[in-house]
Amino acid sequence: QVHLVESGGGLVQPGGSLRLSCAASGIILSINAMGWYRQAPGKQRELVARIISNGNTVYADSVKGRFTISRDNAKNTVYLQMNNLKPEDTAVYYCNTASSITPMPNWGQGTQVTVSS
Repeated sequence: QVHLVESGGGLVQPGGSLRLSCAASGIILSINAMGWYRQAPGKQRELVARIISNGNTVYADSVKGRFTISRDNAKNTVYLQMNNLKPEDTAVYYCNTASSITPMPNWGQGTQVTVSS
């Protein structure tokens, strides 16, 4: 069974940085497209960053230039480096597959990111 465990969230000031981690088991990240999603209260869950098996990355316009998704194949872990955080980045962040052909596993608990002064 696939397990996805997010960590690294917290409370930060605007302009601050956080690094989120997603430890995966039951799935090989190096051969799966993976993404970071977020969901704010009252809003739909959205895909903010995606990394495909060849290492190429795609970002939502709202985070491009500020967020970086990366993968450590040896650790089977995907990361999201978030810089210059803004209050509108406040959300619960989840990792999951981001492929149109790979069935998506169940969502994990996510990790809360709160950006506030």
